Amino acid sequence: MRKGISILVAGIVAAGALAGCNQGGSGGGGTTTTPKIGVILPDSASSSRWETNDRKYLEAAFKAAGVQFDIQNAQGDKAAFQTIADQMITNKVTVLMIVNLDSGTGKAVLDKARAQGVGTIDYDRLTLNGNANYYVSFDNVAVGKLQGEGLVKCLTDKAAKNPVIAELNGSPTDNNATLFKQGYDSVLQPKYDAKEYTKGPDQSVPDWDNTQAGTIFEQMMTGAKNKIDGVLAANDGLGNAVISVLKRNKLNGKVPVTGQDATTQGLQNILAGDQCMTVYKAIKQEADAAAALAISLAKGQAVNTGQTVKDPESGKDVQSKLLTPVAIYKDNIKDVIADNYVTKDELCTGAFAAMCTAAGIS
Repeated sequence: MRKGISILVAGIVAAGALAGCNQGGSGGGGTTTTPKIGVILPDSASSSRWETNDRKYLEAAFKAAGVQFDIQNAQGDKAAFQTIADQMITNKVTVLMIVNLDSGTGKAVLDKARAQGVGTIDYDRLTLNGNANYYVSFDNVAVGKLQGEGLVKCLTDKAAKNPVIAELNGSPTDNNATLFKQGYDSVLQPKYDAKEYTKGPDQSVPDWDNTQAGTIFEQMMTGAKNKIDGVLAANDGLGNAVISVLKRNKLNGKVPVTGQDATTQGLQNILAGDQCMTVYKAIKQEADAAAALAISLAKGQAVNTGQTVKDPESGKDVQSKLLTPVAIYKDNIKDVIADNYVTKDELCTGAFAAMCTAAGIS
């Protein structure tokens, strides 16, 4: 039913061919500038993807194109985020690509960059009212829908009757978290309305903080007297925090838990039967698409992506590239390895070696 993962990033990745050599592009005031791209990643704590995947794929794309680049991580610090942006603008980046920590901070940075004639790209998260030149991400409502459908599938497999569902949402300041919830609630709300499921606690986790997630879920369990039968956790980090609490209550494997990002830890939790599914987003393709746009923008070459996303705050349409997410269960974990996102050696260590064999990962 699920096929190998091969998602074409049509058109926009091909634009990377425009950057085969490091030639100057047209800058502000008619001067010739060398393309230089600044990237600000958000943190390392909320998800391992930023340093493990996004950084290396962006670096590889920029090196292959022969353009200068500077990739830094704000480590969850809004003041540091703004300082890094100021330094990059001072150092004459021609394009600034950001993963905002919140829309307020992100908008301030984008406004300052635009005032200096710097091209702007929202990477993975849309900055509300930020007016970036481009937005590159996944279809995040579709991500949430896959999570909702995944939880329903796992509860159905367990023949759960009128299960109580807890929702552990992402950061309230991250527009992606809003979109994920829109997606999974589109699947779960009809179940609540039909009284097939019972809606339990529903809470957001500030800054996607996994430690806070564990505390919040512990409180959810206490309030529900341990009567929670399924957990919609918005990513693998939050899911693992939930699983840690379930383990202490000897309920791991009995209560389906979702995730997102196809992290090594999340995939291992699926192999162990403690997590029912995750959502794989082909980060290399997202990074390649964003890098191609950044290179074209730095060289003054406009690209029509053929897609737009409406900013819900400004009402403006933002030129966008949205990629397609894929649901991952135990029976298609091997597709993530085949896509070179996680290696077998990383995944199948120690006790997980036998689990990998049992799951057909060879």
